[in-house]
Amino acid sequence: MSDDFELDTDDLKRRMDGAMANLRTEFASLRTGRASASMLEPVMVDAYGSMTPINQVGTVNVPEPRMVTVNVWDKALVGKVEKAIRESGLGINPQLNGTIIMLPIPELNEERRRELGKVAGQYAEHARVAIRNVRRDGMDQIKKAKADGLSEDDQKFWETEVQELTDQMIKAVDTALEAKQAEIMQV
Repeated sequence: MSDDFELDTDDLKRRMDGAMANLRTEFASLRTGRASASMLEPVMVDAYGSMTPINQVGTVNVPEPRMVTVNVWDKALVGKVEKAIRESGLGINPQLNGTIIMLPIPELNEERRRELGKVAGQYAEHARVAIRNVRRDGMDQIKKAKADGLSEDDQKFWETEVQELTDQMIKAVDTALEAKQAEIMQV
């Protein structure tokens, strides 16, 4: 009856790639001792009555390896931007210079490096869970097709396809985590 069943593996791969892209964004926000404009991406500022990304209220620059600057466009928002950075959990103490907020990036100590390594591990685990959820969705589609008359051979074929895709993506997460942890521990 359902010999024409075709699992949309492209959709599953796209959703798993979304989990990987999210992981890369979270990794970019982790501080590694080097200044990076992307470390401020998760910071949201209460501007004009709504939460706004920091890069929409000012220009984020990296003038030197251990310094990030935020040139706030509206003088009325300088205090709110400074407060948002302080409360972001980045461990950076902003310094005001007119409408420019300077963020000196301190050298990371061993304890903080280990903490950041654990945080990276948590981010990676969230990505693995998201990938496994996509896998579960694919397996559920296959089970439903089996109930509709999909042959056992076809069922095994599709289950193998989904599992191989899942294994490949989990391996990519593990590789990205190892690279990030190595970057964090680098002095």
